Amino acid sequence: EGGVGERVFSMVGFEPRVCRPVPGLLEPSENEVFWWNPELQHQIIWDRSMCCENEGGLEARELVQQSHKGALPQAQIDRLLALFDKDPKLVFHCGFSPQKLPDLVESTPVLAIEALLRLMPSSNMSLYLDALVNMPMSLHSMEVVNRLTTTVDLPTDFIHLYISNCITSCEVIKDKYMQNRLVRLVCVFLQSLIRNKIINARLHRDLLIEVQAFCIEFSRIREAAGLFRLLKTLE
Repeated sequence: EGGVGERVFSMVGFEPRVCRPVPGLLEPSENEVFWWNPELQHQIIWDRSMCCENEGGLEARELVQQSHKGALPQAQIDRLLALFDKDPKLVFHCGFSPQKLPDLVESTPVLAIEALLRLMPSSNMSLYLDALVNMPMSLHSMEVVNRLTTTVDLPTDFIHLYISNCITSCEVIKDKYMQNRLVRLVCVFLQSLIRNKIINARLHRDLLIEVQAFCIEFSRIREAAGLFRLLKTLE
């Protein structure tokens, strides 16, 4: 075994040399692609439109600022919506904000509805819904919520919380006349949600129990009694 090992070891470095001819150069052809090393002369081209609003953006921002201060005429609302249709991204940077939403809802609810529908894809949509649910209850806010529920799918938690706030607002108000008026508005609003199948017994069982208690508390009011009978049809 030792002899074989010595013979194997002795071959290291003394193996036969394999002849490898040097590869020849390939003759160039007329059809070959030539390698170019062009001298590039870079020029800085300034985009003068960058950071500058177009005329439509300036006009939209001015109209939105006016809407926060008071109701806009229908002609101005139509003009603003036309600008949004022309540039759908304009609604995201023309001044609509969750903090200003309550003012817009009270001054121009039609514009608030259209703006919220266009802002639905926004990642900040939850902030707009929070502002809507936390603002004082009014006819205009119920009008906005009712329109939204019939147009897009709103989170169930938002609907439940908004209705709970409506009920609480009716319960805490001291003036009887204003209380009765508010209860009627809430009852009509809830009847609309039920008839449009926004509220159903399967998804909103806890909410319906709360609404039934509300109807019993204000059973002296005709709209509350009618709402209670409508709730019984869902069972």
